[in-house]
Amino acid sequence: MPDVRLASSQGKWILFTTVLGSSMALLDSTVVNVALPRIGRDLDADLAVLQWTVNAYLLTLAGLILLGGSLGDHYGRRKVFVVGVVWFAVASLLCGLAPNAAVLVAARALQGVGGALLTPGSLALIQASFHSEDRARAVGLWSGFGGIGAAVGPFLGGWLVDGPGWRWVFWLNVPLALVCVPVALRHVPESSRAGAAGSGGATGKSRAGGGFDALGAFLGALALALVTYALIEAASGSPGVVAGAAVAGVAAGAAFVAVERRRPDPMLPLDIFASRQFTAVNLVTLCVYAAFGGFFFLCAVQLQVVVGWSALGAGTALLPTTVLMLLLSARSGELSERIGPRIPLTVGPLLCAAGMLLMLRVGPGASYAGDVLPAVLVLGVGMVALVAPLTATVLASVDVSRAGIASGVNNAAARAAGLVAVAALPLLTGMGPEAYRSASAFDDAFRKAMGLCAGVLALGAVIAFTTVRRPPPDCRRPECRTHGSVLAPPLEGERARKRLT
Repeated sequence: MPDVRLASSQGKWILFTTVLGSSMALLDSTVVNVALPRIGRDLDADLAVLQWTVNAYLLTLAGLILLGGSLGDHYGRRKVFVVGVVWFAVASLLCGLAPNAAVLVAARALQGVGGALLTPGSLALIQASFHSEDRARAVGLWSGFGGIGAAVGPFLGGWLVDGPGWRWVFWLNVPLALVCVPVALRHVPESSRAGAAGSGGATGKSRAGGGFDALGAFLGALALALVTYALIEAASGSPGVVAGAAVAGVAAGAAFVAVERRRPDPMLPLDIFASRQFTAVNLVTLCVYAAFGGFFFLCAVQLQVVVGWSALGAGTALLPTTVLMLLLSARSGELSERIGPRIPLTVGPLLCAAGMLLMLRVGPGASYAGDVLPAVLVLGVGMVALVAPLTATVLASVDVSRAGIASGVNNAAARAAGLVAVAALPLLTGMGPEAYRSASAFDDAFRKAMGLCAGVLALGAVIAFTTVRRPPPDCRRPECRTHGSVLAPPLEGERARKRLT
């Protein structure tokens, strides 16, 4: 049984290591956005290339993160986490050395592979290591400090872009990895599905499973790639090619589901969705992170291209969210533990939606104090209310032995949502290939995008309010975590619960 206490020296090292590793991936997902206008100018790239600079990373991350969680559960979560950190650092080095847009996009795809290994492993290590009484607070701290990594990215990216150059946005990950790896090997206990957390490692496959679902991973990534290509190329590509890619993407997605349903050891065990709570929270995740992905992709460009600020100024504008996450995320996790996840997961998205609507005031000649700061503060409060409870609820809805796959599913949902948003928003708002070079064209599209993002967040709030429930306080049985299946009739839901337990 997990028995590490948060207040112990080992507990602090585990938290430090997992936060540092996951922050590399979270930081990279936001720091790059600030650098996009400079990357576009230096590499003479159009908007589609900038979209692929973001989406190549998200594509491999979302497509392989389920496999990354499964690998951790089988071979050892610490082992796979460390491999992911090293892989991510090497790919980051290649991104910084890229001589052209094609090499940069390819290196970004390699970065996503590393992220798919380390991201689910960091959260699964917390779930598998900490004592049950400390787990909620540990998840809250992990979410808060991880959120800080994501929020500080625009500021740090702006400073690097205006200073030594955009390539240092990627090279920053190398020293972080040099700190993370030795600390993980020294202080973090190994754990796997085959055994409880301890000092030993998992050196083979879990007793629960056989080989790995390479076909499922390929089909999942292929489906995302084809749909993303169709969305990005829809505005300027050949209609026949775009339609063919879209149809092929849907077909690959259907084949992925069929393979996972029939395979004895699937990458995505579909019976995990027998938990109504797990299913509901992942639907909320899709809505929330689609809006976040669109916002962070467009906001930094809006502040530079339309408002006229420097990269550093655009990045600094988002710092209040960092402060709020630092001060309040742990308390948010504890509050959710006491009152249940329904209220935080309803109020949080609504506050974030209000923050994005306030961004409609940010245009040519906008002031920071009067226009940007109110929007950022409201958005930050919404993120505080939302992020830690969302993460804790996902993990609490499944058995601890499935921490890796649960984390992987939720992260895949988040990254896939961001991937689709970055691909679709320019199409939905009429943003042309050269829009980021024109202040008026980009401003018009940005305003439409903020309205769409706010609407998606409101939808997430409605889903949370109507579907997320708290199990009875005296219920500790696994079936209490999976009661109320929304995907199967009662008999099938009962069968799924028996398979889970």
